[in-house]
Amino acid sequence: MIDLRLLRRDPAGVKAAIARRGEDTGPLDRVLEADARQREAAEARDRVRNEIKTISREVGGLHKEGKADQASDLQERSRALGVEEVALAAESDALLAEIADILLRVPNVPADQCPDGADQSDNVVVRVEGYDKGGYSDHQRVPHWEVGEELGILDVERGAKLSGSMFVMYTGGGATLCRALVQYGLDRNADAYREMRPPTLVRTETMTSTGHLPKFADDAYHLERDDLWAIPTAEVPLTSLARDEILEEADLPMKLMAHTSCFRREAGSAGRDTRGLLRVHEFDKVELLAYTTPDQAAEVHADILARAEAAILDLGLAYRILDLCAGDLGNSSARTFDIEVYAPGADQWLEVSSVSWFSDYQARRANVRYRPAGEKGTAVVHTLNGSGLAVPRVWAAVVETHRQPDGTVAVPEPLRPYMRGAAAIG
Repeated sequence: MIDLRLLRRDPAGVKAAIARRGEDTGPLDRVLEADARQREAAEARDRVRNEIKTISREVGGLHKEGKADQASDLQERSRALGVEEVALAAESDALLAEIADILLRVPNVPADQCPDGADQSDNVVVRVEGYDKGGYSDHQRVPHWEVGEELGILDVERGAKLSGSMFVMYTGGGATLCRALVQYGLDRNADAYREMRPPTLVRTETMTSTGHLPKFADDAYHLERDDLWAIPTAEVPLTSLARDEILEEADLPMKLMAHTSCFRREAGSAGRDTRGLLRVHEFDKVELLAYTTPDQAAEVHADILARAEAAILDLGLAYRILDLCAGDLGNSSARTFDIEVYAPGADQWLEVSSVSWFSDYQARRANVRYRPAGEKGTAVVHTLNGSGLAVPRVWAAVVETHRQPDGTVAVPEPLRPYMRGAAAIG
């Protein structure tokens, strides 16, 4: 969540930043009003507490002096003040809860460098690599769901039979390609990122820490019986790895990676193209995540982006990088670069990685702090993440881009060691 102290110190600046997202700033006014009332209630509570303590000392002295009658009057006053203290404490606690509830729904402040804009049409194309619209042959212009059916490597119909629409089943070489992409994504980042395998089901507070709750509950799968949530990305458990802990600055940046299945209800997908692998409820992904100091954040952001970009480049896919405008940022992000691959069969640019810097927004929710070297006290870490390799859309782009005139799919060279040496699927 945003820093309440920053909102107190610069309310106009914070409201202007949130307005860049196209968001209503009314909740911030309610926070400021509740915060002023809470501090007044807390100060009054503390004054009453101090008076009760003073009376208690006086009563003790009077009893020692044998002045029980006078002590009795003071004790009556103390009891009345005790009732007042309880009421003031309850008021203060209720206002704190109200402030926290509002702030949990307020998005992050966009970075100053984030482009202005209202929606995805205002995103800035940083660069385009390997794309030539006229450079694709007819055999590459076949959508992956048709290629998958023809080669028997993607069974959308049976996936739906087993689990419902927008679930798919990979078969044969298609399943092997999934596994190959995952291992490829892990191996190429193992030099700097520590591999983890977190749980796939997490508690409500774990989802809340990243900003997925409470705002995006409709997009998540909730197991109500156990009050657990199926993770939409490994970002969720990895962000909470050090929840309520204090790290040492010497241990930062802390770089982690994980392969997990990811689950998304895609509640807002009505009217969108959901054919094949364009939008699915379950998929595999290799996630890169880091805890950093504020000064380390920019370098780590660039590193995650470079790694995600290099993975796509080495697979021989055309791609572009977008600098997301303020109006298209994810709720928790301060700055995001998207990588989109071009799928010639679907004739679409497909987002395969969002590389985001969250400033201290997520870590403040998760209460992850560090001790700055040589300084007193603690500070909130910064978090960053990005998809090192998200399987479905990369799978689709590989199958379409590398389809051969005979209908087979050439396996990109970096994947062959993970494909049992196969040079082609078909």
